[in-house]
Amino acid sequence: MSSEFIDVSIPLRNDMVYWPGDAPFHRLQTLHIANGDVCNLSQISTSAHIGTHMDAPRHFLADGKGMETMPIEATIGPARVIAIQHPELIQVEELEPFHLKKGERVLFKTKNSEHHWKTHTFQEKFVHIPEATAHYLAKCGVQTVGVDYLSVGGYETDSAETHRALLAAGIWLIEGLNLEHVEPGNYELICLPLRIVGSDGAPARAVLRRTE
Repeated sequence: MSSEFIDVSIPLRNDMVYWPGDAPFHRLQTLHIANGDVCNLSQISTSAHIGTHMDAPRHFLADGKGMETMPIEATIGPARVIAIQHPELIQVEELEPFHLKKGERVLFKTKNSEHHWKTHTFQEKFVHIPEATAHYLAKCGVQTVGVDYLSVGGYETDSAETHRALLAAGIWLIEGLNLEHVEPGNYELICLPLRIVGSDGAPARAVLRRTE
């Protein structure tokens, strides 16, 4: 087994892309050694759903659990990266040949990874999971779903509906992955969000290691 990890996280920086209406990421350096301060010190402000991040059930479910309740096994362990060929949607028909199983962690690589992370401008059109596919994933019983742009649902359609279908089924969501340099196949996944009590989401660091 290879020991080489692939970082599939989006670096956090000022002027990075963010979901319209959310608070952008901003880092302000408040102390500078160069100015005679004892250390360099920064403060940050941001939406919880910036860059590579996770959604907690509370994001779209009124009585949903917060980010601190996520079980570690949801995001550490074997995962499958599945390449999606459809240019707009992650469809049931394309997933059926993979025979998804209960408890699986699945990450979807789409054309988003090739193009959308190379611009600071939010892309309203991106490959996403429609509501019908969300219900299919829930029926399969997967425990974790990852996508390669800022939302599992679309911008104009299937946003709340897709989120609710997945989160209500107990599926943990990783959004904002960069899978450009990841080949489809089996991997070891490590993804840890910040453990923010009561939060609807949190930034995360995600890495993969090939296991075949």
